[in-house]
Amino acid sequence: MTRGSHFTVAVLAASLSILLTLPTLAEDVTVGALKISAPWARATPKGASVAGGYMKVTNIGSEPDRLIGGASEIAGRFELHEMSMDNGVMKMRMLAKGIEIKPGQTVEFKPGSYHVMFMELKRPLVQGQHVKATLKFEKAGKADVDFSVAGVGAQSPAASGGMHNGRQMKH
Repeated sequence: MTRGSHFTVAVLAASLSILLTLPTLAEDVTVGALKISAPWARATPKGASVAGGYMKVTNIGSEPDRLIGGASEIAGRFELHEMSMDNGVMKMRMLAKGIEIKPGQTVEFKPGSYHVMFMELKRPLVQGQHVKATLKFEKAGKADVDFSVAGVGAQSPAASGGMHNGRQMKH
């Protein structure tokens, strides 16, 4: 090999090793006529007993379905919640009947809106790690989902870092 080709190989090897160590974003999951996209959760401070989870759920079918619950190994309870403003006061309520996803509709679970609550946390959620959960739908059944953990105050899955080739990068 020439000196230039040794340099090229070294640069390629270093670049590949950096890419392999970056945390990956969670993958989309399809169950029945539902597509679950970009599941993510916020990291929690030590001692926190709850965490929020977010995603998009799209119904590509012709019948409505309903997200009615779920479970995760990191939480004692898994609940569906909605936040809303009432006379200038932010209120959160549990949605005991779940959330309907109509045909052709995308429901976005995001901060300040619909979200899942991981209750009675067994350990803190750490930025860059992943949280496994199972979502339960009325018609489509169960879907195993992997939530990427973003920063404590993140407003989106990539809010705590930039994107590079579909992978999240920390700054």
